[in-house]
This record gives sequence, structure tokens and C-alpha cells, in this order.
Amino acid sequence: MRMFNVTGLCIPEEDYMVDISGKISKIKELIDRRCYFTINRARQYGKTTTLVMLERELMGDYLVASISFEDLGDESFASSGVFCAELLDKIRCALMNASADGEYSNAWYDPDVNSFASLGRHISKMCAGKKVVLMIDEVDKASNNKVLLNFLSVLRNKFLSRKRVNEHTFHSVILAGVYDIKNIKLKMINEGLYVPSAEENRLYNSPWNIAVDFEVDMSFNPQEIATMLAEYEADHGTGMDMAAISDEIFNYTGGYPFLVSKLCQIIDAKLDQCWTVRSVHEAAQIMLLEKNMLLEDVIKNLENYPNLYELLYNLLIVGIKYEFNTYDPLIELGSLYGFFKADDRNKIKLTNRLFENHIYNYFTSKTATSDSCVTGVLQHDVIIGGRFDMELCLKKFAEHYAEIFSERDAGFIEREGRLLFLSYLKPLINGHGFYHIESQFTDLRRMDIVVDFGNEQFIIELKLWKGEGEHAKAYEQLAGYLDSKGAPVGYLLTFDFRKNADKEAYAKWVDFGGKRIFDVVVNSPM
Repeated sequence: MRMFNVTGLCIPEEDYMVDISGKISKIKELIDRRCYFTINRARQYGKTTTLVMLERELMGDYLVASISFEDLGDESFASSGVFCAELLDKIRCALMNASADGEYSNAWYDPDVNSFASLGRHISKMCAGKKVVLMIDEVDKASNNKVLLNFLSVLRNKFLSRKRVNEHTFHSVILAGVYDIKNIKLKMINEGLYVPSAEENRLYNSPWNIAVDFEVDMSFNPQEIATMLAEYEADHGTGMDMAAISDEIFNYTGGYPFLVSKLCQIIDAKLDQCWTVRSVHEAAQIMLLEKNMLLEDVIKNLENYPNLYELLYNLLIVGIKYEFNTYDPLIELGSLYGFFKADDRNKIKLTNRLFENHIYNYFTSKTATSDSCVTGVLQHDVIIGGRFDMELCLKKFAEHYAEIFSERDAGFIEREGRLLFLSYLKPLINGHGFYHIESQFTDLRRMDIVVDFGNEQFIIELKLWKGEGEHAKAYEQLAGYLDSKGAPVGYLLTFDFRKNADKEAYAKWVDFGGKRIFDVVVNSPM
């Protein structure tokens, strides 16, 4: 019986898989054109599975030497001779496994090849009259080693001279890893292993500048996700609405391969194979409460790179918008880790809702354990008869808001007010519901929060007070958003930081544009 696999290589005989044949065809086109390129994507993005499926596609047309640097230790890079011996033995074994021509495969290992010069000559000899494709997985495991740079130089020189008479080399070379090997120095810099000079180009001074851009989208779109669900449905006959569920899985994951499979695995194993849109929500909540290596890595990367932490904090909590400029090393780093992508206005946005919620949860948790936190409200105060009373929740927040406000930390409150509300809300809905931020609406002026609790959904807009005119516009914005979501009721929470006697805190219901809006304004005490 096949399963949803989230722990390593997937193969169609044993695992439910998205049909990636369209992606494989696009990659094969690059190989047919004799391109050298890098498949660099974040962790658990299906790189290894893609290489295995690609190898299957290439069999018969090419001799495929598919190897990995994952098991190479530092000793393998002790000298050029040691590295060449390791490399050639790996190629020999890979070709032996992929081909019946044992004599040719064994000829790849030559003990006399003990330098990069002799390696270059040996590659020419072995590739003459052959279409050999070299694929190296986990290549960035060795990217802090200068021996690898020398090896890339050999490949580069062979590539540049391959059109000369009697010059032969690999038909195509594919390197796979998290880091783009073209930016190998960026990784070394981030890990403190290399300090560039003031005039040195830290991003592009690489022997792998012969590589073409790899533009194949390796994320899964809803139609591709549906191909995996169709396989499952053929085995189990659940009667699921595959289109609706695929869309919802995509809404949470952005097509990130590990996250897609993990949600499906949770529904299959922990939600009694109940395949509904609601089950996708529940699976997302379970995933965010559990530990897994990918989500742990998200937090580790935030803690390891304070500037990245600050950028994400400003983006998600403060609402600052940034241009998506991959020439910026910090944005490049966030993209390498799978955090960032460009929205339709070329602004940075998070790649998926699960990462976004996970980071929000982390920020709110840190706030909840600090001294500046709203306290004194328990779940039983706002959960009545199994239903969440959002009106009462907001009233209690307004009452307790004054507890943490003082002139001393007014600047903090103005910057962090929205985060304080999230840290207040999260423990009240834990175990029964969850929230997400509609990030396309998050900026310095507004933040839209959607809370799912039981079978109900609550839409809350958070605003800063900018005057009566702007407050009236907030009604219009929220009413329009409610209309788009098919919701009759919404909630407006406004933070008022004015320091004058005219300000007024209140909580009241307002009818606007056919919608009911509970309007709450909180402010600092005089």
C-alpha cells in the first residue's frame, strides 16, 4: 500500500506523488541543449526526487552518472588526488547501477588520475563519443571547500573548450543543493568561512558562471496537487472534492512539496481519512503544533541571522513593504531558505501561509513571555457553549490594554500593538481554532486577521487611528473584504496613540454597506 512520504526520496511504486512529468520534460530540454545548470531550492523541496525521476526519463538516451556529495566528509577534500579518486569511484558505481556496460563503467575509475589536470584529460577520454550526463546532489555540502572550486574550474574549462576538435566533456552537468553554487562565496561569508575584500564581487566571482538560469517552477500548483489526490482516491474511494481540497492545500502551502505531502499525511493518518476543506484547516493546525525539521529550521535561521529576523519582523508585524530585489544579499538569503517570493507588485511576501503562521506564532510567543503582555483573560471567559464570543474577546482586550500601557514604553506599544493583540488572541483559540494573516492586506495602515474556530470564521481588521475620515474609510475597506469572503459580520480594532484630550475609547456595533461591524477603539490612558 502506498503512503504519503515526507522523510526522503519518493518513488511512484511506493509513495503517493504529484505528477511532475511536465517539470521533468522542461528540465530534459535543458539537457538536450547541452546546458550546465544548478537546481537550487530550499530544504525538502523535492530536489532528490526530481533527480531520480529525471534519471529515469533520460535512460536510453544518455549515460547518467547520478551521484551525491552528502556522504563525503572533510577527508574527501584533503587533496586533489583524494577528491579525484572519490569522484571517479562514485561515477563508476553510478554508471554500473544505471548501465549493463560494466567494462565502460569500471574504466571511469583510474588510480593514475591524481590531479585536476589529469582529471580533465580523463573526462575527455571517457566522454569521447558518449553522451554522459553528470548529476551531483547535495553539492553545497562541500561548498565551503576550495577543492570544490577547483573542480568547478575543471568543468568550466572543459565546457568552454568543448567545441574544439578532439575536446570532449560531459554532455550536461546538473548540480543540486540549497545554495546556488554560482553564489558559493555567499554561503562561505554567511558561515564566517570567508571574508571578501572591499573591491571583490562577493556574489558573482565563481567558476560556475557558465551555468544557465534554471527557471523551472518546482512548487506544485493546485492542478498538480490534484494528480496526487487522484491516485489516493483511486485506492481509497473517499468521495473527496479533489479540486476544492487541492486549492485549499495550495492556499496553505504555496505548493512547497514537503508541506503539501505533510498536510496529506496528517489527514490520512490523524484525521481518519476525512478529506474535506475543513480537514485541511485542521491538518494545518496540527502541523503548526507539532515539531518537524523544516519548521524548526525556519526558527533556527531567524535566530542565526539577526538581520533576517528584523526584516521579517518589520514585514509581518510592523507592516513595512520591501522591494523584492535578489541583488540584496539579505533578500537572496531569505529566498534561498524558501521564505520569500515576489508578489504582483514586486514586493516581498512569504512563500506560504504555514511559514507565515509559524513565524507569527514565534513572534507572539516571545511577546507573550515578556513583561509587556495583556493578561488576565482565560479561555472560559470567551468560549461559551463551545462557541467563541469575538465581541466579548475584543471588549476584554480593550479593558486589559491599559494594563500594559505607560508613557515609558509608548513607542514600543505603537510599534508592537498588533503583535500584542495576536499574543492575547493565540492562547484563547489554541486547541480549538487558529488564525492566519491575509498578508496581501498587511501594511503600516492595516492588518487583516482571519480566525477559524469550530465551524465559524471571524474576520478582524487592525488599524492605526489616522483621523475620522480614515476611520470611515476603514468601514468601507472592511465591508469590501467581508463581501469578498461572503461574510456578513466583521470586527474593526483600532489603536489610537493620540496624546490629547479629544480621543475616546469605545466599542460599538455599526451597520455599513449591508454588513455588521463591531468597532473597537483602544487608546492610552492620559
